Amino acid sequence: MTHSLSSPPVPAVFAGFAATRFILVEPSHPGNVGAAARALKTMGFTRLVLVAPRVSGVLAEPEALAMASGATDVLAAAQVVPTLAEALAGVQWSMALTARSREYGPPQLTPKTAALEACTHAAQGEMALVFGNERTGLSNEDVERCSVRAHIPANPAYSSLNLAQAVQVLAYELRAAFSSASAAAGSPLLSSLPASVGSAWAASDDIERMYVHLEQALIALAFLDPGHPKKLMSRLRQLFARSGLEAEEVNIVRGIAKHILLKTKPPGAEG
Repeated sequence: MTHSLSSPPVPAVFAGFAATRFILVEPSHPGNVGAAARALKTMGFTRLVLVAPRVSGVLAEPEALAMASGATDVLAAAQVVPTLAEALAGVQWSMALTARSREYGPPQLTPKTAALEACTHAAQGEMALVFGNERTGLSNEDVERCSVRAHIPANPAYSSLNLAQAVQVLAYELRAAFSSASAAAGSPLLSSLPASVGSAWAASDDIERMYVHLEQALIALAFLDPGHPKKLMSRLRQLFARSGLEAEEVNIVRGIAKHILLKTKPPGAEG
C-alpha cells in the first residue's frame, strides 16, 4: 500500500524532527524495520519511509511489531512507496549512508559532520536520511540522488553494522546536532536553527528533472553519446552536488538546456 508523503502541520519547536524522513530502501528483514522504528522514537523522530520492502505487508509482520516494542505507533505510521524518487519527493537535502567507497557521488562526510550540516537545512524544508538493503546497500544511482554521503567509522576488521544499528547511530548524531544548535541559539529545540545563506535549496525531484533535461540537451549537441555515456552524467552530478543547488540555479540550468534543444531542433521538426 502506498501512502502520501505529506506531513501534518506541527509547532515550530519540533520543525527539524518533523521535517526529517528516515528512508529504508528495499529492507529485507521485518525485524530490522521494527527495530528502526524503535531507534527513531528513542531519538524523537517519527517519520519512517520504506521503499519497495522485500516482505509484503512488513508493517504488520509479528517480528516487526515485536522489535518495534514501544514504537509501534511509528511503525504503523510508516509510509511505503515503490521508488526512492517518490520517497525523496519534496526533499531539499538528503544524506546517503554507505559503507562502500564510490568513484563518483556527492561529498562524503562523517556522520557527525553531516548531522551538523543538516542543521543548516532544518529551517528550510524537508530532509532525508537514506539507508540501503541489508545485503547490497545502496546502488550508485541511489547515492547520486542524495546531497551528501556518510560512512560510520567502524572496526575495519569487522565493519558490518546491522541496519537498525546504523539508523540508531545517525538518529543520535542528528538529535545531538539539533540540540547543540538550539542551545547555542538560546532557544528551545529547533525553534530558530540557522537558515542557509541564499535562496531556498532545490527539491530532489526538481533536481532530477534538471538532470534529465540536461542529458537530453547534451545528447542533442552530440556531446553525450547515449550508446557510450561513460560516466559523464555521474561526473556532472558530482560537480553539482559539491556546490549544492538552489531552486533558481536549477531553473537556470533547465533554461540553458531548453535553448540548446530549441537551437538543435531540425528545421520543420515539431515540439
